[in-house]
Amino acid sequence: MTRICITPFVQGTGGMASFRLKFEQGLKTRGIDVTYDLDSNFDALLVIAGTRFLPALQRVRRRGIRVVQRLDGINWVQRVRWSGMKYTLRAEYGNFMLSLIRKRFADRVIYQSQFIRKWWEDWYGVADAPASVIVNGVDLDTYTPEGAHERPTDTFRMLLLEGSLARGLNSGLFHAVSVAEKLSAKYPMEVVVAGTVDEATQRTLPSKVPVKFLGTVPRENIPQLARSSHLMYCAEVNPPCPNSVIEALACGLPVIGFDSGALKELVSDDAGCIVPYGANPWKLETPDVNALASSAGEVLEKQDQFQVAARRRAESALGLDAMVEAYIKVLLDD
Repeated sequence: MTRICITPFVQGTGGMASFRLKFEQGLKTRGIDVTYDLDSNFDALLVIAGTRFLPALQRVRRRGIRVVQRLDGINWVQRVRWSGMKYTLRAEYGNFMLSLIRKRFADRVIYQSQFIRKWWEDWYGVADAPASVIVNGVDLDTYTPEGAHERPTDTFRMLLLEGSLARGLNSGLFHAVSVAEKLSAKYPMEVVVAGTVDEATQRTLPSKVPVKFLGTVPRENIPQLARSSHLMYCAEVNPPCPNSVIEALACGLPVIGFDSGALKELVSDDAGCIVPYGANPWKLETPDVNALASSAGEVLEKQDQFQVAARRRAESALGLDAMVEAYIKVLLDD
């Protein structure tokens, strides 16, 4: 039986853990076994971002087994805004390890978006190993517009769905509230935030619209949460390839945001509205909130049209099956 090793064994609700679970599901439905033991027998190794077990990676290479590295974005916010010593050290150490594996150990590199590829090549040079871009995928049967929901009828709900909007990562939350406040001049609005937000940010967040903090939401609750909203705001600045956006589109939830990172690669013009940032996102400058609020009004007024287009976008380009097949080809084909 063909076997693929995946490392590290990531658990939780974040993007890496979500990818691992979805990818394993796709492999098993194709009769491909999965292991996490780097010293066991397998046909190829997929490194999800990075690992500290470099000696084990070297042993895998000596055995002639292909090592494929899946790369997300580069840690950068700590270089613009002070986020504490612990966060800064972890972020810079992470960058060092990722770039080292890419340079010394990877036989193939997979970037999650064209944006990520350009970012890595601009900052660290073109990889020696063959590289490709494979956009993240979503289970279109689990994430679907059909099913239970609690979408309010007397107000428009803006959803933020992020792993963390705490401390140095919280700028997008303030921008989201500003957009909702601008929209509230014409439409009744509320903001629902799913993800980690530290108490200091919650206390200091000024808002003229209701803001509900749900904390970390179990993965199985996300489809209903998406169906219970009218639009999703992508709060990450320079998002590499956000799973939350892909999942929202699959649930028929239109996405709004600023044109930074890979967002424009994912959201087609009829599936939401992505407007120019209007400032320098790399310096975490304040974006053009007025422009986004002006465009987002059309999404609220034409809900049925945008919901259908959002689902259609997911079906045409963001399905899990296509993603799994593309990864298998890189891992196993000559």
